[in-house]
Amino acid sequence: MTEHDKTTETVTPETGAKQQHSEKKTSSEQKRSGLIGGVIAIAIIIAIGGGLYYFTQQNNATLVNENNELKQQLSDLIEQQNSDRQRLDALITANTEMKNQSREYEDRLNRRMQELQAHVTALSSSDVKSWLIAQADFMVKMAGRKLWNDHDPVTAAVLLKSADSSLAEMNDPSLLDIRKSINNDMAKLAAINQVDYDGIILRLNQLSNDVDNLRLADLNSGDAKNEDNAEVSDDISDWQQNLSRSWKSFTNDFITVRARDGSEAPLLAPNQDIYLRENIRSQLLIAAQAVPRFQEETYKQSLEQASTWVRAYFDTEAPETKAFLSTIDELINQPIDVEMPDALESQEKLEKVMQTRVRSLLAQSSDNTKANDGAVDAAADAAVPATETQKAEPADTPHPFESTEPAGNRG
Repeated sequence: MTEHDKTTETVTPETGAKQQHSEKKTSSEQKRSGLIGGVIAIAIIIAIGGGLYYFTQQNNATLVNENNELKQQLSDLIEQQNSDRQRLDALITANTEMKNQSREYEDRLNRRMQELQAHVTALSSSDVKSWLIAQADFMVKMAGRKLWNDHDPVTAAVLLKSADSSLAEMNDPSLLDIRKSINNDMAKLAAINQVDYDGIILRLNQLSNDVDNLRLADLNSGDAKNEDNAEVSDDISDWQQNLSRSWKSFTNDFITVRARDGSEAPLLAPNQDIYLRENIRSQLLIAAQAVPRFQEETYKQSLEQASTWVRAYFDTEAPETKAFLSTIDELINQPIDVEMPDALESQEKLEKVMQTRVRSLLAQSSDNTKANDGAVDAAADAAVPATETQKAEPADTPHPFESTEPAGNRG
């Protein structure tokens, strides 16, 4: 027999009872643990199901709210679209009415234009004469402006001649007195001495360019020239004179003594002649600017100052200086301010004719024009308020891509 069989055979009854009790105990514990595990599993299943149900309900509520918001936004957009469509229809209707009114207004203007063209075509000879009188009056007034503003009697005489030609075309004996006055004015202008202002300015500019050609005066010409400048002789017997001459020649290179009586101009420092020439140019420029302004006193003072400086510091015996001073003297003696007539005799008479003929005719024509334009103006006044209302209405219409919410509610 084996050892296992021996062991089995030696089991007592007490030992068997203990084994049965332990087996029962183990089976009960297993049943209890299985029951607890099932309860836990059921609890977990219930918790998971409750969580799923809760999240499902929350999602459903969120979807319902979002669906309601989308429906509300859709209804708002539909209402906005309907409102925009109504406004667009109103704008189209207003535009159509405005086009109809403008077409009617244009038709009336065309009819008025045709009437005016017919009126112009039917101008009488009296209207032509009135035009010629107005043209002559304009020419005379322009002659006065050229005479007193520009001191140009030549152009003024040409304008008066044109005015006389306009009156001559009328062949009206009642205007002979005016034509006589025009000829008297032309004779007065012809007696005025002509001044070539442009020529004076050109000569002054030329003098300004010739300043650089002037030669300064030789201030050493007044020095005494004696035997000190004589050459040394070759004779030995003249050794004393030669020594004296050599010594004086040597000292003259360092010291120069000049005898002056106060009649000569003061000496110029080195390079000071540049400033002197520029000052002379400035005086010539002032004289040139005074010519178109007819400032004769300023003109002469500037030329006299320039002449004084040239005579004081430049060689007056040089040909360039003589020609320069001769031109300045001629310009000084040339007057630039010429007396002009205080008034034109023909201007006052033409003004009276204008008042009696032309302006009365224009007043009658304007009255007729106002009577004919009454209906057109009334139509225009009636059309303006409607047009302004129609233009103001689209300002309240929002842009198609602009939000209709208040500014405070926008995110």
